Amino acid sequence: MKKTCLSALFSVLTVVGLAAAPAMAQDDVRLNRSIQTLENGDPVFGLFTGNFSLANARGLARSGLDYILIDMEHTAHDMETLQAFLLGLTDKAAVARQGHAQMRTTPIVRIPANGRNDPEWLVKQVLDLGAFGVMFPYVETAEEAERAVRAMRYPQPRGSAIAEPQGMRGASPGVSAWYWGVADYVQRADTWPLNERGELISFIQIESAKGVENAEAIIQVPGVSAIFVGPADLGMSMGLPSGHPEVQAAIDSVLQLCLQYDVPCGITTNAGDVEARLEQGFLMPTVGYWGDAGIAGGTAETLRIAREASGRTD
Repeated sequence: MKKTCLSALFSVLTVVGLAAAPAMAQDDVRLNRSIQTLENGDPVFGLFTGNFSLANARGLARSGLDYILIDMEHTAHDMETLQAFLLGLTDKAAVARQGHAQMRTTPIVRIPANGRNDPEWLVKQVLDLGAFGVMFPYVETAEEAERAVRAMRYPQPRGSAIAEPQGMRGASPGVSAWYWGVADYVQRADTWPLNERGELISFIQIESAKGVENAEAIIQVPGVSAIFVGPADLGMSMGLPSGHPEVQAAIDSVLQLCLQYDVPCGITTNAGDVEARLEQGFLMPTVGYWGDAGIAGGTAETLRIAREASGRTD
């Protein structure tokens, strides 16, 4: 019954479309707070979660985390559950206090398609529900990264200086515009920083030996917002434990390229290594994994250490 009601609600919103989208977000206000923080030169801290309960969504919305990686790679890929979870992340009291539609915690969805798979239909559905970013696992070539970016972008207006990579996302912005709280969703729903006004994060995972070999080409693809190094899969790809010096050297080589090209880089961390990772230059570390309802003690401690180490006071 609940899923039926949600489906009916979103169907109505899709039909009504942009005409029903309140223009409550000012042009000079970033909707994606994680992008705003990165533009200010500060790191952002995230968490992977596979718990899509409303209780967890409410807890994460007020957790102090900057972004949530909603993991649909290793959990069920359920669009109706994602709809409910995204709505649960919306803190209406916070929106009312600040006077604009920016969410404190940015929802980014990790899809199950890796670089070798067709991502377009998955990306379209995730973004049409209102996600502010997509994480693409196991990307190994620049061509795969470009396909990921194209899947996230609408075709640009004729004469646009940022028409490439050419977008292939179909137009049905009604639900996402309603969720974002804007009337100009199509103009804002583009990959940052290729589009300086874009509010979408394309998060490309490099987690194989081949991905490391092609890292420089991947990082330079226009429209790539950030890179995330996956130590566990990278270690498996190299036939070594993730803590092996060769794996760590590969991770560092990707980070150095990100620093060279001014592309934010993420990695998993814990209370014992988050400060060192920040000192290395990682700007988008995760500070925990999963989470039952909000964030557990270990994650909260890692987040505290990370914020203190980075000087974040907001």
